Amino acid sequence: MPVRRVVVAGAGIAGLTSALALAARGFEVTVCERARVLSEVGAGLQLSPNCGRILSGLGLDAALDAHAVRPEAIDIRSGPSGRRIVALPLGASAAARHGGPYRVLHRADLQKALLGAVLAQGRVTLALEAAVDAVEEGRDGLGVTVAGEPIEADLVVGADGVRSTVRGAVAGAAMPRPTGRTAWRATVPADAAGPLLAAMRTTLFLGPAAHLVAYPISGGAAVNLVAVVEDPHAAPGWDEPADLAVLDAAFAGWAEPVRALIDGPLWRRFTLNAVDPAGRWATARIALLGDAAHAMLPFLAQGAAMAIEDAAVLAAELADAPATPAAALRRYEARRKPRVTKVWQGARTAGRLYHLGRIAALARDAGMAALGGPALLARYDWLYGWTPEEG
Repeated sequence: MPVRRVVVAGAGIAGLTSALALAARGFEVTVCERARVLSEVGAGLQLSPNCGRILSGLGLDAALDAHAVRPEAIDIRSGPSGRRIVALPLGASAAARHGGPYRVLHRADLQKALLGAVLAQGRVTLALEAAVDAVEEGRDGLGVTVAGEPIEADLVVGADGVRSTVRGAVAGAAMPRPTGRTAWRATVPADAAGPLLAAMRTTLFLGPAAHLVAYPISGGAAVNLVAVVEDPHAAPGWDEPADLAVLDAAFAGWAEPVRALIDGPLWRRFTLNAVDPAGRWATARIALLGDAAHAMLPFLAQGAAMAIEDAAVLAAELADAPATPAAALRRYEARRKPRVTKVWQGARTAGRLYHLGRIAALARDAGMAALGGPALLARYDWLYGWTPEEG
């Protein structure tokens, strides 16, 4: 049976992007979301050129640029001393090199842009308070239950995150595992950001067993803060009240301006889980993408980007062979796995480098400074220069 009707589980960034990409290829899409009202958990998001090109192709440039900031550079600094180690240029020359700009923005602003495009797309239906309860695949097709009621579908896309329900219908899919790290998020007004944070720059502070990222959001009116620490705490939620004693201990001994950033705002915590991309992503009529297939550590800021890339490749493969979805989904998984695995492993490696102890950090910092920002950025050409044709 050819694919005409697609059910997408989840109306986050992965799900909405998937719906737009599929609808642009002519499919009828129903996005099923368990929440009553759409609200994006988290504050900031980094959109590198590799995913920005896809969003541009979906007609979202104007909506993104109404709220996004295009940082001039990424400053990498020592957390304990505060000194700048190296700066990676992200201006016009880097945008030309990678085929598009590097943007930072509030996650809610991206979701609003995606939602506006979905609501304007005649081939997409958005169903709220409509959780995908069960998916069963048989010889006669799919059995999909949404909010207790059966729904007709030729194919299901599991874009429902690290705690995916759809993943349970994919035999051999990898399950999420705690990483021994927690992430903490907060926002501060731009005028309260302190002396080490430049208005149009992203800043990465490195330190023993912890790091802190800061970048402008909301058109530069606020600064998003994300701290990641070595922490065995594990909890299922995305929005826990913070135990500030853990945060204080992780950043003890850091430079005073950084400590002021830690001490000032209201922090929220969540456990970082990972899903190994080596697991199975698809069956004959079910596909997983984004965190449901390969949740990764945030050290390369590529979690959302990989989901957006997945959506583009999945839509292209289905459009090329709507009458043979099983083959299309095999090609989708085969095309995406090598790249996602490289990024997934690269994020793990970056995490180890970010959190080195003081002695090893001296060698790391000296090596980055000697290499210089432009050459260090060039090492990521494979990541930022990707196009959907590559897979």
